[in-house]
Amino acid sequence: MSVKPLSNEELRVKAPTLFTQTPHFEVSEKYHFIPTIDVIEEIKSHNWHPVSVSEAGVRDIQKEGYQQHCVRFRHFEDLLNPSDNAVELLLFNSHDRSKAFSISAGIFRFVCANGLVLSDSVFESYKIKHLGSRHNDVARAVANITAIKPKLMDKIQKLESITLNENEKQSFAKSSIPLRFESHLEVDYNDLLTPHRDEDTKDDLYTTLNVIQENLIRGNISGVNKETRRRFTSKQISSISKDVEVNKGIWDIAERIASIKEPSYLMAA
Repeated sequence: MSVKPLSNEELRVKAPTLFTQTPHFEVSEKYHFIPTIDVIEEIKSHNWHPVSVSEAGVRDIQKEGYQQHCVRFRHFEDLLNPSDNAVELLLFNSHDRSKAFSISAGIFRFVCANGLVLSDSVFESYKIKHLGSRHNDVARAVANITAIKPKLMDKIQKLESITLNENEKQSFAKSSIPLRFESHLEVDYNDLLTPHRDEDTKDDLYTTLNVIQENLIRGNISGVNKETRRRFTSKQISSISKDVEVNKGIWDIAERIASIKEPSYLMAA
């Protein structure tokens, strides 16, 4: 369960975009460029360390080195004493203005290696300004995520304590389908509820959330195009923006279910 932080050399191999030193040539002269690695070093100074990174693929070769990227950080305490779930800090950026510089909160669940992204109703993303007060923006975002870590872990325990019956699980799955599939693509909602390991054969809300998330994100869901009548099988989501959109949407649905099942449940962390 232990995780080793990524060194700068490993980050460079996995995502060279983090080290880009100039913006894309199409960006306005008013754009104040910030190398992502500079913000990574700032975050590391607050005891959060990078553990994974991804960067978007590009169709236009001229965008290579400027594309969207995401770095996930874990706090020193969680690296030292890992548990079943860990709160993560997510840093998003691009150097072609396709993705705003921002910091969000997430959850990593070790049993399935799922990286969740919390919805804005739980923790609102912080936009990092490209002018003036960047250091304050980063420090404030990091401080707030650090401060709510215990509340987020309590929230997970609360979601684990809420039991769903079969109809409620099916409603959760049905509500999640539009997050990934357009209306002309028909899939069986039961496929979203299929667990991939024995640990996920449970009826609690948190496990159900993770099972649905894993099936939507990782793909291999079969369906039919109602317009062409052709069958299809979904692929793993590779778009960073779509991954975040689906993750936040699933978390939002789970939050609404929790507030229905437990009226005293607080959505915000």
